[in-house]
Amino acid sequence: MFQKNFMINLWRTIRYNLKIIFAGKFLWFLLASFAFYLFFAITEVINNQSVGEGDIYNLILFPGVLLVFYPSVFGIQNDEDSRILEILFGIPNYRYKVWLVRLAMIFVQVFVILILYGYLSSVLIYPVKPVEMAVQLMFPIGFLGGAAFMFSTLIKNGNGTAVVMILIGVALLIMSESLARSQWNIFLNPMELPDNFNAIIWKGIVTRNRLFLGVGMVIFLLYGLFNLQKRERFI
Repeated sequence: MFQKNFMINLWRTIRYNLKIIFAGKFLWFLLASFAFYLFFAITEVINNQSVGEGDIYNLILFPGVLLVFYPSVFGIQNDEDSRILEILFGIPNYRYKVWLVRLAMIFVQVFVILILYGYLSSVLIYPVKPVEMAVQLMFPIGFLGGAAFMFSTLIKNGNGTAVVMILIGVALLIMSESLARSQWNIFLNPMELPDNFNAIIWKGIVTRNRLFLGVGMVIFLLYGLFNLQKRERFI
């Protein structure tokens, strides 16, 4: 009985927080993500006769970024709009008990959806390892999601944060060409070995890149959570 009640309360808590995080729009973002996935998948199949793991990685990346974009950018504003921000600031260790849990829920949810996209790609396009693919994708997605969350605590406005993140994203895409083989490339594709490039050297670059993205994500999240302790900036 206790376990049953615990699971029911846990499910209600998760559903309630997801409703606030996505402002009741999760289904629409999931459908939009799936629509982009289908569009890019069809385009990839039509334009590329030789599809590989690297192509599947690029195919799933943008739908994954789209899923994490809204809750990371608009999460704080949604709390304010729903008039629960003042209540949340009254909870001891607020940053660890509320938004840390929400961020974990967001990333776990995106991770599961990425695995599903991986399985779907294996069936429809090219066989890949869905879990391994999802793990690799979570590095750039988590990095961008963490950055969006941090900026949302600094700007305190969803639309303003969205503009900043879009500008940053465009700049990163422009720079990705010159940083294609660099460990600093946020959009580095670990599933695609560059032509005439040593595999051992490439593996080292990928490892350092993932370390850079992982540490960056943690720093962004911790800085954002730290900003949430400054109650006077939000109320």
